[in-house]
Amino acid sequence: MTYSLNNEFLDSDQNKDSIREGFGRGIVRAAEADERIVALTADLTSSVGLGEFAEKFPNRFVQVGIAEQNLVTVASGMAHVGKIPYAASYAAFSPGRNWEQIRTTICLNNMPVKVVGSHAGVNVGPDGATHQMLEDIALMRVLPRMVVIAPGDVVEAEKAAQVIAQDNRPTYIRLPREKSPVFLTDEHKFEIGKAYILREGSDITIAATGTMTAQALIAASDLEKQGIFAEIIHVPTIKPLDKEIILSSAQKTGCVFTVEEHQIAGGFGSTVMEILFDLRKDSLQGQTQQEKSIKFHRIGINDEFGQSGTADELLDYYGLTAKHIVAQTCKFMCNVL
Repeated sequence: MTYSLNNEFLDSDQNKDSIREGFGRGIVRAAEADERIVALTADLTSSVGLGEFAEKFPNRFVQVGIAEQNLVTVASGMAHVGKIPYAASYAAFSPGRNWEQIRTTICLNNMPVKVVGSHAGVNVGPDGATHQMLEDIALMRVLPRMVVIAPGDVVEAEKAAQVIAQDNRPTYIRLPREKSPVFLTDEHKFEIGKAYILREGSDITIAATGTMTAQALIAASDLEKQGIFAEIIHVPTIKPLDKEIILSSAQKTGCVFTVEEHQIAGGFGSTVMEILFDLRKDSLQGQTQQEKSIKFHRIGINDEFGQSGTADELLDYYGLTAKHIVAQTCKFMCNVL
């Protein structure tokens, strides 16, 4: 299904908003509807979008201090007695510092804790490599029972915050620091496990997650001027992955790019590559009529750490902007045609 886009998205660089603040508003809306919802953080409040929640629900807000391992362990205990905890910190520290506690106290016990990793990706900017979490998708998607979500913009983040409250599984949600383009409309309906075709095309499938979807959409507009028609799939749920949408598009175009603000090793692109490999394996075993060889390429951080700089400088340096997607697409298409 194709979804309508914000009409102003491609026309103005000013159409940006904060995903983490949108997520914070969503938590407040969810808490107004369900008194079981609580929020916890580790010496961070406004930075992870919980300022409004802490003000409106002081008796449901817990500040654990600089203790990320304690953060998720306390959250798991609260879930055990019937609460719906949102445990928020910087992604570099949660899940970066407390992965074992998330694994053992949350996932192993199947507790519906919502682990919120803010400031993910290189867009953190001047804080540098120590705070630019580029490995969190890989860390979290391998955990049994864990749902992994990366909202594309402020609209989706606010909706996702409310939807995950109604889901009983452990969940990780990935949020950037800087404001990003708003490409979805209020009519957008976020569903866990669903991918969305935002632009139809016939020559190549570009599947993107998080804020990289905006860059993919800009790239598609530029590619069309060069006679290349890209199908853009927005994938906010990395796990469980919407295999049907991605495979259907891959079979149509025969060429798939993935784009993520994350290490390409073990990340979103690796998830897509796994299902494409399974498709190829089934084809060789005669379990499907799919015969077209699907070409595949991943765009992301290639085995490097981040560094200090502005968000725009770093996205450009690591090849995560629309112009780089266009260049790589054109080069790739020339090599495979």
